[in-house]
Amino acid sequence: MQTWRRTFATSVARLNHNPPTSATRPTFLRCVQLLRESKHGERSQHEDKQIEVRGLIRSVRKQKKFAFAEISDGSSLEAVQAILKPEQAAELSTGAAVQLSGYWTPCPPGKSQTHELQTTGVSYVGAAEPETYPIQKKYHSPDFLRQIPHLRLRTQFNSLLSRFRSECIHQLGNVFRAHPDGVFTQVQPPLITSSDCEGAGETFTILPREAMESKEKPFFGAPKYLTVSSQLHLEAYAAELGNVWTLSPTFRAEKSDTPRHLSEFYMLEAEMNFMYSMDELTDSVEHILRDLTRRLYDSPVGQEVLSTENESSLAKRWDGLMNGPKWQRLTYTEAIQALQEAVKEHGASFEYPPVWEEGLQLEHEKYIVDVLSKGRPVFVTDYPKTVKPFYMLPSSPEASDPSAPGDTVACFDLLLPEVSEVAGGSLREHRLENLISSMRSSGLIRPRPSFPDGESPEASRKSAKQKEKEKEPLYPYLSPEEDLGQLQWYADLRRWGTAPHAGFGLGFDRFLGYLTGVSSVRDVVAFPRHFKRADC
Repeated sequence: MQTWRRTFATSVARLNHNPPTSATRPTFLRCVQLLRESKHGERSQHEDKQIEVRGLIRSVRKQKKFAFAEISDGSSLEAVQAILKPEQAAELSTGAAVQLSGYWTPCPPGKSQTHELQTTGVSYVGAAEPETYPIQKKYHSPDFLRQIPHLRLRTQFNSLLSRFRSECIHQLGNVFRAHPDGVFTQVQPPLITSSDCEGAGETFTILPREAMESKEKPFFGAPKYLTVSSQLHLEAYAAELGNVWTLSPTFRAEKSDTPRHLSEFYMLEAEMNFMYSMDELTDSVEHILRDLTRRLYDSPVGQEVLSTENESSLAKRWDGLMNGPKWQRLTYTEAIQALQEAVKEHGASFEYPPVWEEGLQLEHEKYIVDVLSKGRPVFVTDYPKTVKPFYMLPSSPEASDPSAPGDTVACFDLLLPEVSEVAGGSLREHRLENLISSMRSSGLIRPRPSFPDGESPEASRKSAKQKEKEKEPLYPYLSPEEDLGQLQWYADLRRWGTAPHAGFGLGFDRFLGYLTGVSSVRDVVAFPRHFKRADC
């Protein structure tokens, strides 16, 4: 009681104190700086000193003698509580931008916070209409918040997601600098490309607005697209730099209206030169994700994520990534056989029957990771060649599954509980002849442009460039009727010095959703773009 009386008397005196002049301007601090230092049983270095906070009002309660406001500046999951005089809070409302100065003082015993701001000065920076402001201090469903992506960042959890993303990007640099296989160089591949890396045709074409209304030639001279993967360009970087990585936007025109898909998302991709085996590749990926998770666990924002409502389930997820035995490796053929046995012997039911030639469906992946791998991360390796892109190296005789009914390639998909596939990678075909043969089988080699001979009008219109092209020696392993088109530069990487190499891509947003417990990838990204929606 004596402590509270002293605190109350101090509060009254300080609330009547005049605002500081410019000569005695208080120290500006972020909310996180104040709250981290104000731990129970410890004296804050800012205690009883004049400070200033700036941010948005999360809530305000006005009483007869005092008013209480929660101020958030996005730096912490918690808000700073300020106590004000009624006249100071008269115009304040939820959502308003303010600048408050005062004394950082201990709270009475029993309060949720150890300290609060005894306000002496209020600067009302930006008003918010209290009747229409949509973010209030209550539960808002994800569906509601998706309608206002420009404002949902002002909620505690969405603000936390943005800070967690920032911490992940920061820690990725540390992970790749400390990798046991040597330092990785971060690179910046282009977003506008001349080819569809995956060969699925799910690309966005680049067109200037004027070109949509005219028949003029393409802006770049030939059709160009938003990248679906940086892999091909990363191989060019890795040929000289060794090990490289990038985190960049990726675009796919999939008409998939599901919580797992976005049309614009971020992909973490890495390429490693002089890599010879799948074991090397999967070990490297496992190391990167374990190390990243450990570093995030040791960060303040990582601990904030783990302190949210689903703390126990998140702690189990993180522990499964950081600790425990080596992640399981399972060949695709073994997986299909186990799925077929589950149907025949254990009564498992799937909408799509597991068939070796047709690849894995989401329901199959969930069964593999939840049942076959007992809820632990699992690499599924050596998929059929027919369901994978042209650039993958065939499985080596010693690594291939003898029970596979067809040819397989040295690749993997990494499956995690709840989200299923989160990463994929492969050894790359580094032999020119074999690469061209694979491109031919995938329909990526075009007919060579032909020009009639003689003095016909068509022949006379040949450009100098076309004539020179006809004089060029035939590209290795091509017939006179074949042309590599926009992928010749990729074949050149094999033609002029190459080494066995490998790489992978991680769905960065999907991985963040796994770590934070967010079930829809649309809620991990601030401004999601997906089939039929691209707001703001």
